[in-house]
Amino acid sequence: MNLQRIALVIEFDGHAFSGWQRQPNAPSVQQTLESALAAIDGCRRELMTAGRTDAGVHARAMLVHADVSAERWHRAPRAYLHGLNAHLPPTVRVIGLKKVAADFHARFDCLERAYCYQIWNRTTLSALDRWRHWWMPRALDIDAMYEASRYALGRHDFSALRASGCQAHSPVREIRDIRIDREGYCIRIEVRADAFLYRMVRNLVGNLVEVGLGKRSPGNFAELLASRDRTRGAATAPAQGLYFTDAVYADFRASELIG
Repeated sequence: MNLQRIALVIEFDGHAFSGWQRQPNAPSVQQTLESALAAIDGCRRELMTAGRTDAGVHARAMLVHADVSAERWHRAPRAYLHGLNAHLPPTVRVIGLKKVAADFHARFDCLERAYCYQIWNRTTLSALDRWRHWWMPRALDIDAMYEASRYALGRHDFSALRASGCQAHSPVREIRDIRIDREGYCIRIEVRADAFLYRMVRNLVGNLVEVGLGKRSPGNFAELLASRDRTRGAATAPAQGLYFTDAVYADFRASELIG
């Protein structure tokens, strides 16, 4: 069978899954999508992703690639979007797609990844969005959090934000932008980097929240980064506040394909 490589942008509710990666005894985003693709193409198709996510983590614009039937693709490209969604549960949606070169790789060709972390900063938990944020009942000083975040910008050894079990060969990464904004009771921390270590964003957020609570100063956060010692840092922020929001490539980004 002649094959055509395509890139797909997916959105999912991580609360329904045990993470991206296929697992033998738990629901995963990968297995769910691959089953839907097999229903269309008539055989198993393996998906490769720009970044793996843990259980409970969401995605607004995750990019994956797959090799599909070239004949079927060229006959009706949009059928893959609508056909996949017809075979998917409401917790996962394909929201964009694009034909790519045969040697394109969603992970290895990715130049930048973006995440957003949401904190519900109110004395009472939200009844509507309890699985969409980290609930923080005490007031947070986002100016102090922003000041601390400046120390994480640039290319550094991020061992102090690296979780045990991380399989990356090097702890060096480049954080290119961090934005912290408040809209009503929701605080959003947006982070862009060339790549991330295992649970790096959640560990970053955990430490920034300690700054926001006055438990550590921005300068102390800088000292933590310089120490390269994870044991000196704050607890990891919970998964449900984290969203994968974009993947950037040489000639397009995932968020541009949505529509």
